[in-house]
Amino acid sequence: MVRALANVRLMAERRFADRQGRRWEVRVLSRAEWRFDPVEGNPGPARLVTPPRYESDPFELSVEELQRALETGREPSQRRTQSPFLD
Repeated sequence: MVRALANVRLMAERRFADRQGRRWEVRVLSRAEWRFDPVEGNPGPARLVTPPRYESDPFELSVEELQRALETGREPSQRRTQSPFLD
């Protein structure tokens, strides 16, 4: 059991508020992409963001830097795959 847990990458998510007071949670998907998920009553859609090149850890960025990154984000595209059950 301990060996299995050693391979799991534990990572905390960073939370912050944007300029309108909406709360977001930052999840690192890869070095080239972060996902900003709405939390705590934020009705907005999730956003995908390319992180700044000078920092790979969202905990090292200021709230202002996270707000700027959020403003440049885009909504994730919905993957449209064909159902194997359709004719």
